[in-house]
Amino acid sequence: MSSQTTRWRASVLTIFPDMFPGPLGQSLAGKALEAGLWALDTIDIRTFASSKHASVDDTPFGGGPGMVMRPDVIDAALEAALAPGEKAIYFSPRGRVLDQALVREIAARPKVTLLCGRYEAVDQRVLDAREVEEISLGDFVLSGGEPAAIALIDAVVRLLPGVMGAPEGLDEESFEAGLLEYPHYTRPADWQGRAVPEILLSGHHEKIRLWRRQQAEDTTRARRPDLWARYLARKTDSKKKEAKR
Repeated sequence: MSSQTTRWRASVLTIFPDMFPGPLGQSLAGKALEAGLWALDTIDIRTFASSKHASVDDTPFGGGPGMVMRPDVIDAALEAALAPGEKAIYFSPRGRVLDQALVREIAARPKVTLLCGRYEAVDQRVLDAREVEEISLGDFVLSGGEPAAIALIDAVVRLLPGVMGAPEGLDEESFEAGLLEYPHYTRPADWQGRAVPEILLSGHHEKIRLWRRQQAEDTTRARRPDLWARYLARKTDSKKKEAKR
């Protein structure tokens, strides 16, 4: 372990602790974990079950398919994991959709506790009692919260100081400026009859910057009209503020 100060900690509540660190133990996240730039705790929810078979779920009141994770078991696990005043994050289709702005918010926190649900759902009462923050990765269904937790942690870790080799490059990535990223090219300059755009070979940095911005805008307009509309709205608001000064 490095002597560097741990800047961010993730605690994951799960019934499958062996899924971690998983991909988070590799590449940038893995190197940063080994260097002590962030820390990972996994908490096995089953250890808080009081039944003979360590059951964490039961049949839903009112009938219906699937099983529901018990509020008493989840509450005990949260009690052990949460710092005073901290609220957990629960991955749910009903939650705020994770975007880069929210990733930055979470990266600014010293610690995050992630509750990974399984089965049909977690009992609503414990979510209400603990004022759990709900986050969604998008309009699709996963088998459980663990893949979502891995995705969120990976997105946060790469923003932490000292993790990326060239942190200034973060500013040009997709979503950072509200746009999709411009296309990238490398050697060979001509591949299967497809040439690299000449502007990138010109050595004219300002023209290259303007070309990349135009490419980002064109791509966003064509592929993500929702992002493009928000981008235009922000530009309009910025111009209004400048005019008032």
